[in-house]
Order: sequence, then structure tokens, then C-alpha cells
Amino acid sequence: MDSVDERLNDLSEIRSLMEHSSKFLSLSGLSGVSAGMVGIAAYFVARQELAHPWERTLAEYCLQAVVTLILALGLAAYFSTKMALRKKLPIWTPAARHLVVSLCVPLAAGGGFCCALIVHGLYSFIAPSMLLFYGLALLNSSKYTLKEIRALGYCELLLGLCGSFWPGFGLALWGAGFGLLHILYGTYMVVKYEK
Repeated sequence: MDSVDERLNDLSEIRSLMEHSSKFLSLSGLSGVSAGMVGIAAYFVARQELAHPWERTLAEYCLQAVVTLILALGLAAYFSTKMALRKKLPIWTPAARHLVVSLCVPLAAGGGFCCALIVHGLYSFIAPSMLLFYGLALLNSSKYTLKEIRALGYCELLLGLCGSFWPGFGLALWGAGFGLLHILYGTYMVVKYEK
């Protein structure tokens, strides 16, 4: 009887070691909360600016979007690094590199696509496109981190599709996807993994 229990424990330890080596497990829930707060702030700024669109140039809007992305990613990196150090986990592992690459490829493609939408004057499809490509990026990278990322990816895709059919709600759906969903996801992750 003891030998069966010992073998099961050994298998459990092997599985845990394999998961730690193949997945980035230091993704902090506070990363999601902070990204959501940046997303909500960006939504309110964009909504206010759209009331007076003649006051800003297209380049200024693009710069604002880039700053928002860098701020959200910077906070995510900060909180995830802090969590990894607290748990004494390695930070820049092969799994972390795979995660970054699998996120960046769809995001870069989405950025290029959004630039094409700008060139062709299809502004109402920019926010839904951002949600769609971000959802695809999350789904693409979910195999390298915690499984909850997949659910967030599906929700982002759903909001992006809704915005594609009802472009008048694109900015509101963008705010919900990049703001509210991230806060809910991050709070769930904090409660589940960080308490």
C-alpha cells in the first residue's frame, strides 16, 4: 500500500516539475488589475477626446495608444517579476520567452492591421480589431502560462466580434475588454493563486 502511495506522490512531483519547466507560473493577478486600471483610464481619456476630435492629430492618438500599451505591459512585467522574486522562481525562463513571442506575433500583426485601418479611414473598426488580435494573442500564449488566460482570450474575442458587428459600441467594448475584464481576471487570479 505504501509503495503505491509513494509512486503516486513521485508521479505528482514529476508532473509538478514538468509544469514548472514548461509554463510561466509567475503571472501576477496584480498585473491584470493594473492593466485594467490603465485600460479604464485610457477609455475615459479617449472618450473625452472623441468629443473634440479636431483638437488632436492622428499621430497624437497613435502615441497615446502606444503609451497605454507600454504602461500596461510595464506594470504587468513589474508585478510578475515581483511575484517571481517573492516565490523564489526564475524570471526569464524558456517558458517566459515562449510566452512573450507567442504574445508579440499576434499583437504585432494586429498593430499592423490597425495601421491599415487608419490609412483607409476605417476608424470604427480599430477598437474591435484590437480586441480580436489581443484575444488571439492570449489564446496563442495560453499554452505557456496559467490556463485562466485562455478564458480571458475568449472573452476578448467575443467583445471584438460584437464590436465588429456594432462598431458604434467599439470604444465601450474596448473599455470593457481592456479595463473591466482585466480587473475581474486579475482579482480572480490574486484570490486563487496569491492569497
